[in-house]
Amino acid sequence: MSSKLGIYLFSPSSAVKDPESVARARERLQAEGFKTVVDRAALSTHQRFAGTDSQRLAALSRALKQKQPIVMATRGGYGLGRLLPMIDWKAVADSGKRFVGHSDFTAFNLALLAQTGAVSYTGATAVADFGGEKTDELTTALFGELMRGELEILSFETADADPVDCRGILWGGTLAMVASLVGTPYMPRIKGGILFLEDVGEHPYRVERMLTQLWQAGILQKQKAILLGHFTNYRLAPHDNGFDMPDVVAWLRKTVKTPVLTGLPYGHIVSKATLPVGKKVGLATEPGMVHLVLDEHDHGDAHDEGGDHGH
Repeated sequence: MSSKLGIYLFSPSSAVKDPESVARARERLQAEGFKTVVDRAALSTHQRFAGTDSQRLAALSRALKQKQPIVMATRGGYGLGRLLPMIDWKAVADSGKRFVGHSDFTAFNLALLAQTGAVSYTGATAVADFGGEKTDELTTALFGELMRGELEILSFETADADPVDCRGILWGGTLAMVASLVGTPYMPRIKGGILFLEDVGEHPYRVERMLTQLWQAGILQKQKAILLGHFTNYRLAPHDNGFDMPDVVAWLRKTVKTPVLTGLPYGHIVSKATLPVGKKVGLATEPGMVHLVLDEHDHGDAHDEGGDHGH
């Protein structure tokens, strides 16, 4: 590629703990063919946040006005929820920027979708995926392919998927953030969608409690499918007596009657896909495999270029 795609890095949530991680992320992104520009407040700290609320809002304003086409959060953490009412969502959508983040950034992805219908992205972040001692090849490849418009189908193995063949709006993110938006103007009202969820550090009973909230709010049963990513870093207690994530999945299937598919390579994990939030996609299963059609091209030679990226 002759011209490098540019990425503007900003910190809308928690403070970056190690400035070196941002420097490493810039080197790694450069090596993948991305030019990077860092917002001047990206390394700011106020309490646990990357600056005061007004500083973080100002960083978003700068991100909209600068010229790089991709705007990436340095990290998640906590802090976007309290900014949602102060953000000019129409200006965000009109900027035409591609916003990418993960975890706490789910609040931004879903608020943008609810308020404007615009597509944004979830998966890779600068520090977690490009700022460590080493990078994961699959995470790096999937991010690059999606940003360059080369990723048409994301195929992944599943040990447990209800058969499905459908199309719908892909939406979701980190479960705790999705649940936190119920009843607010920042929760998308999507019927016939494909909802994907993951979380970290949440005990299975808490995962089930949040799913119960989404079910009793009438959200889960309106979807065509529920895609489950990875639920990681939790610790069971002796009195769980065997109660674990598979029991939550079984309960979900029995209670909600919406097809449930596990194994989505997405979550607080090393190998993860970057996904478009708010885009109409296709979803189909075959025994042991799920195919998520992210880009449906009519041109006949689609399968020749980049196409299918297995996991």
